Amino acid sequence: MVSTGMELEYDTFGSPDDPALLLVVGFGAQMTLFRPQFCQMLADGGRFVIRFDNRDCGLSTKLDGQTVDLDAVIAAAFADTPPPPVPYTLSDMAADAIGLLDHLGIERSHVLGQSMGGMIAQTIAVEYPQRVRSLVSMMSQPGDVEVGQPTPEAAEVIFTTPPATRDEYIEFSPKWMTWYSKKYADEAEVKATAALDFDRSFYPEGGPRQLAAIYASGRRAAQLQQLQVPTLVIHGRDDTLITPSGGFRTAELIAGAHLLFVADMGHDLPRQLWPVLTAAILAHTGLAE
Repeated sequence: MVSTGMELEYDTFGSPDDPALLLVVGFGAQMTLFRPQFCQMLADGGRFVIRFDNRDCGLSTKLDGQTVDLDAVIAAAFADTPPPPVPYTLSDMAADAIGLLDHLGIERSHVLGQSMGGMIAQTIAVEYPQRVRSLVSMMSQPGDVEVGQPTPEAAEVIFTTPPATRDEYIEFSPKWMTWYSKKYADEAEVKATAALDFDRSFYPEGGPRQLAAIYASGRRAAQLQQLQVPTLVIHGRDDTLITPSGGFRTAELIAGAHLLFVADMGHDLPRQLWPVLTAAILAHTGLAE
């Protein structure tokens, strides 16, 4: 249980004597998106790696029954008007992560966020800069609705409620390949991962609330321009879910940010790219030390 009242499922890799690296997953994703081998590569590089399930997903606290008018929230975001009430925002999710660090007795951590997790990680750095050694914003964007928006094909899939039965969910999963790294995507692996995810926790009800948190939280441009945290921005050339302009804009806003634009990478973490990604993350966090 963390200070926000959420109970977060988490695990760790490596020695707690090493600098902490908090991994924050994206929309609808469970912490298992960061595969154990990926985490171990970072731990072998001298980082104490922490991964966790966000609220409303995986094995963490779920806000059963809380409703949200997602269409109205999205419309407000594009109109630049105040959103209607939402169950929570990215600031609340950032506070969850800080609560987990408090629980672990970690005063300062490197923070890496993927997709929506990148938005949460940016929010952590903005609202709790004293707790952040460095920031890695991966396949994400800064809250500007003009950048990083999905292609029509990707939007159609992400806004489709997945089937509720195991077999249908597995058969549906290859549709996600529309935003995967085209060079490395493997349908059999996608289906196998979908089966594992379904068995661990199938909870589509949390999706609209997490999306509402994204759109209701608004733009972070002004805050990011004031950020003094060492930052690495990673984005894939083939990303169709959060298109590359989101990464470019994030790097443009944060003073001194470095941008790693990865060829043959979509909106996923193919194991073929783990050596490139982990080397960049370890180098960035090492310099920040």
